[in-house]
Amino acid sequence: MKKVVVGLSGGVDSSVAAYLLKEQGYEVIGLFMKNWHDDSVTISEECPWLEDSNDALIVAEKLGIPFQTVDLSVEYKERIVDYMFNEYERGRTPNPDVLCNREIKFDVFLKIALQLGADYVATGHYCRKGTIQNNSASETYQLLAGVDSNKDQSYFLCQLSQEQLSKTLFPIGELTKPEVRKLAAENNLITADKKDSQGLCFIGKVRLPDFLQQKLKPKQGVIVEVPSTVSQFQKVPPQFDSLEEELNYYAEKPEYQIGDGQVVGEHQGAHYFTKGQRKGLDVGGTKEPLYVIETDVDANVIYTGQGKDHPGLYRRTLFVSNEELHWVRPDLTLQLDETMEVKARIRYRQELQRAKLYKVDAGLYVDFEERQSAITEGQFVAWYVDEELIGSGVIF
Repeated sequence: MKKVVVGLSGGVDSSVAAYLLKEQGYEVIGLFMKNWHDDSVTISEECPWLEDSNDALIVAEKLGIPFQTVDLSVEYKERIVDYMFNEYERGRTPNPDVLCNREIKFDVFLKIALQLGADYVATGHYCRKGTIQNNSASETYQLLAGVDSNKDQSYFLCQLSQEQLSKTLFPIGELTKPEVRKLAAENNLITADKKDSQGLCFIGKVRLPDFLQQKLKPKQGVIVEVPSTVSQFQKVPPQFDSLEEELNYYAEKPEYQIGDGQVVGEHQGAHYFTKGQRKGLDVGGTKEPLYVIETDVDANVIYTGQGKDHPGLYRRTLFVSNEELHWVRPDLTLQLDETMEVKARIRYRQELQRAKLYKVDAGLYVDFEERQSAITEGQFVAWYVDEELIGSGVIF
């Protein structure tokens, strides 16, 4: 009987994952990750993890499986929270969920599970794992999209390695969310009707500005509205001597000065805002809503444009440096000057977009067929061939 440690989060997805594994004959252990109790960064008066761990315990008792809680708050603070503060301070927008999977669930947590004698860890992610048998008797693992296209979470796992995938099971990847809830209800699991958790991975709901203000102090600056007619958007592309030169040109973002537009308001810190953001600007009186098109954390200025079609929001190409480039399928790694047709996304739940990868000396260009809105530094781009996620990287 193979032993599986399930990351029981107190939600319906991981509860049903544990139920299915038990039905399949595995020896199942439930483990709840406590990732937070740092009062210096107060999140809210609520303590969602207490309620969640209690629900996880009740589910484990109902299924008749052993249960324990592990405290990973030190590692979480070092690897996720400190990284988040650092990225926001630099004017970038990190994705804590992708990092939490790479650094906590499938690294620290996985190691604990293996120490408990587990053959695998399992989570309630909506994605699937495929296995390719190689000639050398070795295996190559595939990270496949979940069957429920509305809930597919493969993007959040875009930084996993072959080693991590080899030890992982995704029991609910073949199911839709309604099917998961139905199974939970039929088996009287307390989490059957529980709402999906929001906010930071395993921490719960936070108001990001409040969270960031604990370490990044408010600093008043101006909000500038840039009209769509400024010279930065009227450039005629030059003649290019090489493909790389062309890609570099389309990957470059416009630079703005305060004089490019009109001061329309004030903010409490450019590092609290991200590209494409509409809420929280508190500027009225414009025909269409304002969107953040750029933040300058050094000068503490936010540049905005009217309407979701403002040219300042759109770019065709993005770049990933070699240091931030990751192949889930190392056997498909592009060599210098090689290209690949893929479908890619730059945020969770975005429809997959046609794109072409170009490998250059310093990294990789992702060149989209259609211009993309709010390509944001610090976020992850992930690329797919059919339904398989094969690689990803941090947007430069």
